Amino acid sequence: MSVIALDVGGTGIKCGLVSPSGEIAYTERHPTGASRGPEAVVQTILDVAAGLADTASQLGEKASAVGVVVPGIVDEAHGIAVWSANVGFRDVPLRELLSARLGVPAALSHDVRAGGVAEARLGAGRGYRHVLFLAIGTGIAGAYVVDGTAFAGAHGAAGEVGHVIVRPGGPVCGCGARGCLEAVASAASIGRAYSSRAGATVSAAEVATRAAAGEALAVEVWAEAVDALADGLHTAVTLYDPEVVVVGGGLAEAGDGLLDPLGTALDGKLTFQRRPVLVRAALGDEAGCLGAGLLALSLSQESA
Repeated sequence: MSVIALDVGGTGIKCGLVSPSGEIAYTERHPTGASRGPEAVVQTILDVAAGLADTASQLGEKASAVGVVVPGIVDEAHGIAVWSANVGFRDVPLRELLSARLGVPAALSHDVRAGGVAEARLGAGRGYRHVLFLAIGTGIAGAYVVDGTAFAGAHGAAGEVGHVIVRPGGPVCGCGARGCLEAVASAASIGRAYSSRAGATVSAAEVATRAAAGEALAVEVWAEAVDALADGLHTAVTLYDPEVVVVGGGLAEAGDGLLDPLGTALDGKLTFQRRPVLVRAALGDEAGCLGAGLLALSLSQESA
């Protein structure tokens, strides 16, 4: 039997049905609509999950479990979305709500931790025991995965690399602090930084393209972001000592245009630390959904 998997991001929900072999058998995408408020987002999650359960039935299957992953701080033990800067969750009992709506076991985890597990088991981290997954998109977060298991920390907040302060007194972050890595080097912040100086709205992807073409302003903005990322990664490498850093999220689409200067900048900051291998994520934006599916599959096997 397949399982339902949902990856709830700040902008969109990537979801689908995952087969017992860990492959995505059916996919859908929906807008998160975070501007409507957390209650509306929760209702969307429940409705989308119910729709996927109906789809499974139409395909002649019964979904045996559901896994959902969300950004922010997650209490996995109690199934509660504790806090999220991008979606607005505050102590939302998502696991209980999903299980009640669908009538099947539910699992809740952090989106980046789940994506990190998927990359470690199925993607670019395969073959390494100590994997640090760094997702750079609307926000920035990390996951430390050892032997295929991600560690959430005592309060579900482990891996929040995006909220390491790298530029004291810098831009205000969604968490309320100033100068967080997320506030200066996420895809959203790169786009804002360029747009504010150029007087025109430009995405981070376009900034990367313009920087590669040698446009002076884009080169400047890109270099500032890469240097901040290297500072954040320096802290993460010092704390976690990973063998490999798997870089994912929308910004990773820049490929070598990001990884090469990031590696060079990191080399200039490391002292006693061992330099990890830097690789681009292999699963793309399906990592979180696959991770949610792996959670649900594990739950389904436990319930069998």
